[in-house]
Amino acid sequence: MTVIKIRRFEWLGHVNRMNKTRSVKKIFEGKLEGRRGRGRPRLRWMNDVEDGLRKLSVKRRRTKALNREEWASIIREAKAKLKGP
Repeated sequence: MTVIKIRRFEWLGHVNRMNKTRSVKKIFEGKLEGRRGRGRPRLRWMNDVEDGLRKLSVKRRRTKALNREEWASIIREAKAKLKGP
């Protein structure tokens, strides 16, 4: 599970640094039209990633992800905290 969480953080940084014209970036940031069904909203991929970043006390993830070295240090910190002793 820790490897999956870390790979998610790496992918998030990669997508945030992409050019806005790339189709992956458009899909990632896109908003769907229409109405949702009744009941509890379904959890999305981004909800899980943001929860993980919140637990690591990372704020302003979009601006930090633009700086590759800063984001790499966040990834290293996440690896240390998630793998534990």
